[in-house]
Amino acid sequence: MKKNDLIAAIAAKENCTKKDAEKAVNLVLGSLTDALAAGEKISIAGFGTFEIRRRESKTCINPRTKEKMTTKACNVLAFKAGKALKDAINPAE
Repeated sequence: MKKNDLIAAIAAKENCTKKDAEKAVNLVLGSLTDALAAGEKISIAGFGTFEIRRRESKTCINPRTKEKMTTKACNVLAFKAGKALKDAINPAE
């Protein structure tokens, strides 16, 4: 699902215009981005948890040239699915 598909689905379910649905989606995504950029952890009950984790630099070997190289330290986004989302994806048989 792409952003436009999400906007169309929200507009259909809530019986509102696509413009209003797009405004709501942009507000939510903007708020989530701002919170993560500020280093906050985001927990959405029934869906999951988003957080920023620090990946330190490390030494590795380029498999093609066998040359040692060092990766840069960086921040990475981590997501852990909540129980309700896991259950929706893998329904009990």
